[in-house]
Amino acid sequence: MAKVISTLFISADGVAEIDPDWHFPYFDENMGRAVGEDYDTADVLLIGRETYDSFAGAWPDREAAGGEDASFAKQLGDVRKVVVSRQPLEFSWRNSELIKGDLLEAVAALKADAGVKGVLIPGSISVVQQLLAAGLVDELRLLVHPVAARKGRKLFDEGDAPYHLRVTATEVFPTGVIRVIYAPTAAPAKVGYADVKDQVPEGN
Repeated sequence: MAKVISTLFISADGVAEIDPDWHFPYFDENMGRAVGEDYDTADVLLIGRETYDSFAGAWPDREAAGGEDASFAKQLGDVRKVVVSRQPLEFSWRNSELIKGDLLEAVAALKADAGVKGVLIPGSISVVQQLLAAGLVDELRLLVHPVAARKGRKLFDEGDAPYHLRVTATEVFPTGVIRVIYAPTAAPAKVGYADVKDQVPEGN
């Protein structure tokens, strides 16, 4: 089964709708390496309409300009891009296609496709929220910035049950950014205060 991996820039207070003012000051070679590693996991990008419009409005021009970011821009252009949208779209960026049918069914089909190595979801908060709720996300790769954004859309929406996560890797960059990779996991056994009171620190 192909893995579905969500990769997000996120603030310390959980805002995943990035603001350039708090994001770019922390973008260094370590973050660039981490982003490259994330994109190397997949041969399919799954992106929402807003993210697609943002990417398609920038990366083809950057590829054509031939600057320092041209090779990454070419990688984005070459990869298969599956776009989640309720409305028909006309694509000008190569290798782009509209998702077919229901989101959850389409992602389950991508995971089961032997020809797909991996599916990466950059940004696209609403898409990630739907797939988390359906149990279709295999990894959350977060680059946690040392800033409380205080406004903007958060990754985790309100719901009836918590998402339990297992940490599979962490890395701290010199900028203070923390890279943390989570995988969904089963809820721990129920524990109350009576079960942990022997761990309470001894008073002086």
